[in-house]
Amino acid sequence: MSNTNSDTNTGTSTVWQVIGRLVAAGIVLAITAFFTPGFTINNFWSLVIAAVVLTALDYIIVKFTGLHASPFGKGFVGFALAAVILYVTQFFVAGYTISWMAAIIGALIYGVIDYFIPGDQQM
Repeated sequence: MSNTNSDTNTGTSTVWQVIGRLVAAGIVLAITAFFTPGFTINNFWSLVIAAVVLTALDYIIVKFTGLHASPFGKGFVGFALAAVILYVTQFFVAGYTISWMAAIIGALIYGVIDYFIPGDQQM
């Protein structure tokens, strides 16, 4: 007896995980930009696009390397990866600017805030 319902739920579950991660990334990114000097997001749409880009970059890196871009995910490597992803995102999103120093500070703030967001956000 085959249970096709579990296959459907797995696909749906992954979609909801991605959507949940996008919403969480947007909230955490907005808070991080607010508290980090040298890090600006000009408007709501820049925030939305930046959250999509951050989530996509994180997803791609996790799938190819297995490393999570979180200071609490993989220690120093995760912290450095989070800073690089925050910095690189500015090249894909208009209205999103960040300096290297702000990316380092932002990675720390992003990691702390992301740590306190409830739920398993890994994909």
